[in-house]
Amino acid sequence: MRSYFGMLHPRKNRWPLFGVTCVLMGLSGCGSEPGDAPAHLPRDGNPQVAALLEPIARQHGIPALAGAVVTGAGLQAAAAVGFRKWGETAPVTVDDRWHLGSDTKAMAAVLVARQVEAGKLRWDTPVAELFPDLASEFHPEARAVTVEQLLMHRAGVAPNLDWAPYARAKDGDVRHQRLDATRRALAKRPSHPPGSHYVYSNLGYVVCGALLERVTGQAWEQLIEQDLFRPLGMLEVGQGGMGTVGKLDQPWGHTASGKPVRGYGPDQDNPRVLGPAGRAHASLASWALFIADQLRGARGAPALLQPGTYARLHQRPPGGEYALGWLVVSREWGGGLVLSHAGCNTMHYAVAWVAPKKDFAVLICANQGDDRAAKATDEAAAALIKWHTETSETE
Repeated sequence: MRSYFGMLHPRKNRWPLFGVTCVLMGLSGCGSEPGDAPAHLPRDGNPQVAALLEPIARQHGIPALAGAVVTGAGLQAAAAVGFRKWGETAPVTVDDRWHLGSDTKAMAAVLVARQVEAGKLRWDTPVAELFPDLASEFHPEARAVTVEQLLMHRAGVAPNLDWAPYARAKDGDVRHQRLDATRRALAKRPSHPPGSHYVYSNLGYVVCGALLERVTGQAWEQLIEQDLFRPLGMLEVGQGGMGTVGKLDQPWGHTASGKPVRGYGPDQDNPRVLGPAGRAHASLASWALFIADQLRGARGAPALLQPGTYARLHQRPPGGEYALGWLVVSREWGGGLVLSHAGCNTMHYAVAWVAPKKDFAVLICANQGDDRAAKATDEAAAALIKWHTETSETE
């Protein structure tokens, strides 16, 4: 069984906008040379956006790239270029679904925020208070870990567990798996005093999923559908891998070597226990609905949450850059602070750049998960930012 337990792990900027590295388990060859690409890739969607994406996909040997420009009013332009799978002729379309990986974390933060607004949680609620039945098994120093610290990767929780046993457990309630992960995460002494240091942790977001399940009585998979997807009208969404087994109806994943992965369909992803850390997929149009809501909320316009809640989600922490589900950095093209996140499950790659002060965002997706995909999506994001900025200035 091939392992796909890698997720986003931010590192220092190597690329023009934002660099990440996939944590690969069971895969090798990250950063290999691009393979040969056809002279011209099939295109769909906005012709100007497609013309920007196509040469970048060819240069880096990426099977497919998709990109979108979003404002608070919604999706403004989108295109997709390339093939759903190397070696096949099926082209990607602008309506295809793309794996978002750890871009799911911004969604997890919104779901926590909804419970805070409902009075069922506080940002400073200690996790031990939510799990009195497990608290005796928590390390004494871990009992003080708060909800906000988990979302900011400042809880001292390990980056990951060995997820393989969870992947092999085909039966049973995934909520029990998240409870088990929570117990194991907090049984150990924090790597640093909670709140003091940033250490990116997928495990911390699994704990967030477990605490949401505890306070709502609903599984993560139902909660994100009920409290996020439906209210925002996100219809072309799901959890896990895309596509129908036996068909080539969505983008197929590709490894660091550029070769198609063996499997396809809903089970071709990280284990279900990792849902809150990064298993969502969506079409560009549906992802754009979430991003547009973030833009509106940041500007104080009517949105899913209260304006003060968006300010809390997007607030850059003292001495750090990771807020609540978003990296917050300063970029001149964005008029100051902008939001960003990237996601990679080692088979797919997605990145978002959100500029609230300029009321626009760009979204880029690829059906390959390696450093080549990181470079290609970064270059594509830069191209769309430049295109949108110049287009806006001439209107």
